[in-house]
Amino acid sequence: MLKLENISITFNANTPDEKKVLKNINFNINKGDFITVIGSNGAGKSTLYNIIAGSLKPTTGTITLTDQNGFQKNITNDAEFKRAQYIGRIFQNPRLGTAGNMSLEDNMMICYKKGFKGLKISLNNMMRSFFREQLKVLGMGLENRLADNVDHFSGGQRQALTLLMAVMSKPSLLLLDEHTAALDPTNAAIVMELTKKFAEEYNLTVMMVTHNMQHALDFGNRLIMMDKGEIISDISGEEKQNLTMDSIVELFKKIKVNNDNVLLN
Repeated sequence: MLKLENISITFNANTPDEKKVLKNINFNINKGDFITVIGSNGAGKSTLYNIIAGSLKPTTGTITLTDQNGFQKNITNDAEFKRAQYIGRIFQNPRLGTAGNMSLEDNMMICYKKGFKGLKISLNNMMRSFFREQLKVLGMGLENRLADNVDHFSGGQRQALTLLMAVMSKPSLLLLDEHTAALDPTNAAIVMELTKKFAEEYNLTVMMVTHNMQHALDFGNRLIMMDKGEIISDISGEEKQNLTMDSIVELFKKIKVNNDNVLLN
């Protein structure tokens, strides 16, 4: 569904502060994949997301999107606002996914229109009834607060709402950038369960960056491990299912040592 070929990015090129942040990234995202992405700080995870979302352009390489009709399009130079038509993104900060000075129903209306491009849809009682039914899934009572401004909601409520609205906009790819890291354990568990529920029910294609190793093990069909701007492991299928906390730590250590030895030689 999305193909990255030879993606590299260098900051401050040809200066004393030159830094290669991503190095020759090659991988495919298949429709229906739920990919968890792990790696230490500075591994390149957020930069990879910025490249995919279009907020950064790679120094080298191409990004190809295959749409629902099988048509392939080179989107390497497409601006972020264009990619937002088919790529959704949820950030760590719950305040970034919603417009706090707007009502809940207005926030939902904006995202609903995005999912039905070209159609003239107005906010009416029928739409409000539809929104209430969608909000009931969250189990937070928000279906009774359609007229309230979103900045009155808690962080957990806003992140759950952001997730629901992202699903309603029907993205080809949903990028989750540590979307539970700023939440308390209770709300984090709620949002993760909703993530799993929506991914399965709507056959979403998802990439989720996380520092929670248990989440990396429990969620998704693929696990990508990054280090120093490279994908050092891409695990799927039965191998992914059989991973344990100890085995993933040992795998990371083994690959890192081997890579370091290659660099030294």
